[in-house]
Amino acid sequence: MFVDKAKIFVKGGDGGDGIVAFRREKYVSEGGPFGGDGGDGGDVIFQVDEGLRTLMDFRYQKHFKGNRGDAGRTKNQHGKNAADYIVRVPPGTVIVDDDTEQIIADLTNHKQQVVVAKGGKGGRGNSRFATPKNPAPYIAEKGESGEERWVTLELKLMADVGLVGFPSVGKSTLLSVVSAAKPKIASYHFTTLSPNLGVVSIEEGKSFVLADLPGLIEGASEGVGLGHEFLRHVERTKVIVHVIDMASTEGRDPFEDFVKINEELKQYNEKLAERPQVVAANKMDMPGAEEHLSEFEQKLKEQDIDVNIYPISAASNQGLDQLMYKVFNILDTLPQIAPIEEVEEKEERKVYKFEPKEDENAFTIRRENDTFVVESKKLETLLKRSNMNYTDSVTRFTHIMRKMGVDDALKRKGAADGHTVRVADFEFEYVEYE
Repeated sequence: MFVDKAKIFVKGGDGGDGIVAFRREKYVSEGGPFGGDGGDGGDVIFQVDEGLRTLMDFRYQKHFKGNRGDAGRTKNQHGKNAADYIVRVPPGTVIVDDDTEQIIADLTNHKQQVVVAKGGKGGRGNSRFATPKNPAPYIAEKGESGEERWVTLELKLMADVGLVGFPSVGKSTLLSVVSAAKPKIASYHFTTLSPNLGVVSIEEGKSFVLADLPGLIEGASEGVGLGHEFLRHVERTKVIVHVIDMASTEGRDPFEDFVKINEELKQYNEKLAERPQVVAANKMDMPGAEEHLSEFEQKLKEQDIDVNIYPISAASNQGLDQLMYKVFNILDTLPQIAPIEEVEEKEERKVYKFEPKEDENAFTIRRENDTFVVESKKLETLLKRSNMNYTDSVTRFTHIMRKMGVDDALKRKGAADGHTVRVADFEFEYVEYE
């Protein structure tokens, strides 16, 4: 199993600001408030795209920010809501909040969606604050900030493509060249004892997982050597790339190697013989490789075996692009869900939603010399959304503080006329009221 990870930052779009405006028309005396609300910011939504197979694209883009809502307009016109920002992820992506380590969602089905960062609400215009006591308010809210968080994406999946072949034919070298994987490479047999995996990126949005599987030998289907361990991994791949030492550096016949390995695959599971297969004729930069390749192709023709052959050299990068593009094109035509019997039980996949219940009127007060510091999520949010240059906004803020019981709590803490009170970055003078 291959675990691909990426850590990214997401932020919902900010809401648009409401505005202060008044009706100013000829023959309309004492026009009332006319300021419209701001539009809502766009959500950042993660959506499953079955065409994606890896998290490679998130290595290059790590910040995703939703669009801001439009500001309100005069004539009570509502600002336009921003469009949601859709982030595409492959099936099997687990989204984890980086701070709390809670699972936000476990996405598996095509087009399944989850909101990871909600956009902020648009601010209200002054027409929304009109009352009989204050029919012409100079109050308008700023747009609410969108949610923001760091999340970790985890993708657990089997390899799309498996490299098979006898020991020392160059599978590990091929993997190291076409991906960022760093398998152990040495000049002795069975350097690879367990699968090495890497992500092959063809171009933006096109990538797949490639596995360098342990070298196969005769009798593997009966458990000889790494045997069943090797074949179990092959069983979970969608495409097989058969790597053959076409220079015959070990003295083996390339065609016999091809026949023997395919026979072992067939004996283990007949369905493996039906898998799409590509032959990577490796070590073509070495003496004798061209002659062996001609003999190999002739024997395939005699046996009426139809298989795509790509002459390559993993050591000199010869022919690798053509091989990888061919493999990707084959993958692109296959069903996105691996056509294999599941060895492990499937876990039930769910979208998790966490709605912590908090008292919105909760606050704390601490004293710093002659300054009383009030900490309240509600008041801090109110300050962010209020334009304190308007007298009406200040009046509204102090009214809400009194309703919450902050004034009484300050008095109990010893606050008296003239003391400084601070909420977030906003400071004002405490005045005792009757």
